[in-house]
Amino acid sequence: MVQLDPGAVVEGRVTRVTDFGAFIQFENGETGLVHISQIAHSFVRNIHDHVREGENVEVKVLGRDERGRLDLSIKELLEEPEEVPRPRAIGRQSPQFEAKLRSFMRDAKERTSSGGGKKGPATTKRKK
Repeated sequence: MVQLDPGAVVEGRVTRVTDFGAFIQFENGETGLVHISQIAHSFVRNIHDHVREGENVEVKVLGRDERGRLDLSIKELLEEPEEVPRPRAIGRQSPQFEAKLRSFMRDAKERTSSGGGKKGPATTKRKK
């Protein structure tokens, strides 16, 4: 018989995957939930990238909620990365790029604030 006490590591079958987590069923018929935050150490955008219905997974029993439902984790069994990868910040751009961007934004603002309607053909004066 499977012991489903807090701290136990057990294998179960993924029976359903939702946007918020995966439901795991054990051989005794009991089902628990691995919340999306307990899937991996990194941010999980799409849970289907990590678990699939019908696959067997090893989980750690975290405990039971106030209604007696099993709270499970896959993340607790994974080796924690030395440093959780964070999105790379965009560094300062070159001064020429910054100047071009400011000019573009200023011109765009002038175009939108002047009514934005169609104007006649552009005329340019040429130096002789």
